[in-house]
Amino acid sequence: MPIELNSLSQSSLQDYNDCPRRFELRYLQHLAYPAIETEPALENEKHQREGEYFHRLVQQYFIGIPEQQIAKTANTDTIENWWNNFITNKDVTGLKNLSGIRTEVTLSAPLGGFRLVAKYDLVATDGQKFYIYDWKTYRKRPKSEFLAIRLQTRVYRALLVQAGAFLNNGKPIAPEQIEMIYWFSDFPNDPARFPYHADQFKRDWDALTRFAEEINSASSYPKTEDSNRCLYCPYRSYCNRGVRAGDGLDVELETEVEELFDINFEQIGEIEF
Repeated sequence: MPIELNSLSQSSLQDYNDCPRRFELRYLQHLAYPAIETEPALENEKHQREGEYFHRLVQQYFIGIPEQQIAKTANTDTIENWWNNFITNKDVTGLKNLSGIRTEVTLSAPLGGFRLVAKYDLVATDGQKFYIYDWKTYRKRPKSEFLAIRLQTRVYRALLVQAGAFLNNGKPIAPEQIEMIYWFSDFPNDPARFPYHADQFKRDWDALTRFAEEINSASSYPKTEDSNRCLYCPYRSYCNRGVRAGDGLDVELETEVEELFDINFEQIGEIEF
C-alpha cells in the first residue's frame, strides 16, 4: 500500500468493493473531492446537513433530554417532519424502555492486520436479543434486497458478534441474538429488518477477511468496470470518466459516506489482537 492504513470501516470496504480506484484515492491518498457528487448540489448538501442534525436529535432523545425541548430545535420543515415521524412511532420510541441501550457506540475488532471499526447509531437489548438501529433519511425507500448485501449490513452485524461482549456482561453475543433495523425518517412504518444466523456470520467474516487480505497485498487499484458508478463518484475527473453528476434523489446509497470520527481505541469495545 502506498500510504499506511490502520483501520477499515463499512464505508471504506464498500468503496473498495465498488471501485478499488476510489478506495485508493479516498483512503490511501486522501485526495480532496474535485467534482460534485450529485445534482442539484446545493439541495443535496442541505439534505445531508439536515440528516446529520436529525441524528443528533434522536441521540438526545435516547440520552434523556425531554422530547418537548428537542422538538423546539427542529428548525426546518423537513427536520420537523422527520422528528414528528420519529416521536409518534411507538416501535422506535419504545426502545427507551429496554434495560440496555447505547447510542453512538463504537466497536472494533482485528481483521487481517487492520482494525475493523464501526460506529452504531443505537444498540439496544432486552436481555435476550440485541437490536442494531440505523437512522436513514433517504428520500427514496431502498429495496431491502439491496440493503441486505450492502457492507454496512454485513459489517455491523458481524462486528457485534466479534466485539460486542462488553455490551453483554462480558459474554459473547451469538449471531442468532442479533437483528439490524434500518428506520427511514420519511417511511416510518416501513423499516428494513435483518435478523442474523451463524452461517451468515461465517460467510460475512470470511468475506471481510478476504477484503482485508486483498487490500493489504494490493499493488494496484483498478477502476470499476461499471461506468454508471462514476456518475456518483467525486473522483471521476481523475479517471476521465466524465463531468456530469448523477441525480441526488437516485444516488444517496451510492454516495453515502459515514460520518468521520476520531478513533480512540482505548475507549471503544474491542477484542485484542
